[in-house]
Amino acid sequence: MSKALLKHINLPKDLRQLKAEDLPLLAIELREFIINIVATKEGHLGASLGVVELTIALHYVFNTPKDLLIWDVGHQAYGHKILTGRKAVFETNRQLNGISGFPKRDESDYDAFGVGHSSTSISAALGMAIASQLNGEDKLHIAVIGDASIASGMAFEGLNHAGVTDTNLLVILNDNAIGIDPSVGALKQYLTNVKKGTQKQDNIFEALNFDYSGPIDGHDLPLLISELERLKSVNGPKFLHVITTKGKGLKQAELDQVKYHAPGKFDAKTGELNAKSSAKLPPKYQDVFGETIVELALKNKKIIGITPAMPTGSSLKYMMEEIPDRAFDVGIAEQHAVTLAAGMATQGLIPFCNIYSTFLQRAYDQVIHDVALQNLPVIFCLDRAGLVGEDGATHHGVFDLAYLNCIPNLVIFAPRDAVALRNIMYTAQLGIDFPIAIRYPRGRGYLLNWKQPFNVIDIGKGICLKEGTQIAVLSVGTIARTIENVITNLKQDDTIGHYDMQFVKPLDKELLHKVFKNYEAVITIEDGTIVGGFGASVLAFANTNNYKQTLITLGIEDQFLEHGTTDQLKRLQKLDALSVKKQIEDLLFSLNNR
Repeated sequence: MSKALLKHINLPKDLRQLKAEDLPLLAIELREFIINIVATKEGHLGASLGVVELTIALHYVFNTPKDLLIWDVGHQAYGHKILTGRKAVFETNRQLNGISGFPKRDESDYDAFGVGHSSTSISAALGMAIASQLNGEDKLHIAVIGDASIASGMAFEGLNHAGVTDTNLLVILNDNAIGIDPSVGALKQYLTNVKKGTQKQDNIFEALNFDYSGPIDGHDLPLLISELERLKSVNGPKFLHVITTKGKGLKQAELDQVKYHAPGKFDAKTGELNAKSSAKLPPKYQDVFGETIVELALKNKKIIGITPAMPTGSSLKYMMEEIPDRAFDVGIAEQHAVTLAAGMATQGLIPFCNIYSTFLQRAYDQVIHDVALQNLPVIFCLDRAGLVGEDGATHHGVFDLAYLNCIPNLVIFAPRDAVALRNIMYTAQLGIDFPIAIRYPRGRGYLLNWKQPFNVIDIGKGICLKEGTQIAVLSVGTIARTIENVITNLKQDDTIGHYDMQFVKPLDKELLHKVFKNYEAVITIEDGTIVGGFGASVLAFANTNNYKQTLITLGIEDQFLEHGTTDQLKRLQKLDALSVKKQIEDLLFSLNNR
């Protein structure tokens, strides 16, 4: 009977008590543990399965947490979490009040640096290595980064600096030829040639003054341990090139690496995904974008699609399949994506630049300097706006309304449903002389019959969805559906007016004047931060125009929100239907009892 090793491993110090020949068995157990939990609790699967041997080897060879280990992005850190004191609570991964799906400093001493966005590990590890050097501390500093992440500009900035230091830094390239979607670009081709042994030019990492070794098999534990032990005694910046297979150990995850990046629930024994309901569902907003841009681009030859490494998540893959010469996955390169779009716009093309809301933060200067300052008609489509759920604080798209609101020339639109998303895309491609940001959430809408004939949207104009007498609720985006449901369930529904403002910028001032002149109180609601967002703009309007009504702003409080389902997080922020209903009822009571 085989040994059961994992149940005795709670911390890396326990791992280091094992004989090296027992580690392959531990790798099998660790994979099974990850598969069994993720099969029922969901999460990021393929990346963690691919680095099981590397994870074991790193904690076996290095003296973590004294030696500092940083996982780039963190999708691949499940095994790391399980081996560093979180095995017993791993089933709470990504759940409200449970452990985070990403390494997080306040969760464990073994999480040396909080991650979630890509390409930060080298810079962070180098900063730590310089600090250790200045403090006279003898530590090792390890950054594990994937081949998709290392192609990003920030990673090269870190490599460029590290190469002229004598710090005790080890960069490990986890090369599996895929991020969430397959890796792209010239560096991907270079790494492919290195693996094949056909690369004829100088080694790029040696040229940057790294002591390069590899490529080696990232699933060969004895070889990994031997090489890591050797590198411990090598001075200066070091670079180990490791070849792994994403999804290793689960056949389906190896064969369909995109789908099994985060597959949802599946059968842990067979690997088959759980059958989905055959009921016809409303489309995901990403698919409304994906199908609409193809529909428009087939008729308008100037339309271009751009995404930084998210063709599946953004559904730009539809255009990449049907019109490949006008749809570009530029890799994890948000800054480049934005300025590429700006360059295209100067030449009369119509670029739709699709970036997750949280990732556009990485290209803020380009939005201001390269697009808005030059007033270029780039169409930003910001997927995953608002609360995204289980990915947590690093991925919520709650800052976009605020960080875009202060940029001159930029128009900001939030569709309330799939039809409005289609119509604003149609309107923008007809020809605009300004940049526009269209932001919409993760997940599905509510309309089944959404492929309506296109209609032009008046820029800067809101819509009255329902007139009332006492309280006006002003909403932007898909949260309008919550308000509609709340009003339907109110006894005094005739007292409540509802306005879909549509545009956060420019505000429909004509409509706002009408609202403030005809209602006793106003409530604004948004799924972005209250500070600097839509409500703040309405407050400023009311102050400027000396309106004295009660004005309540509902939105995301001034804090970083953790992980949980979107419904749970909405309840915590009092943006769910019951909480909003209570706000309205309390305000009505106050108005009627003055």
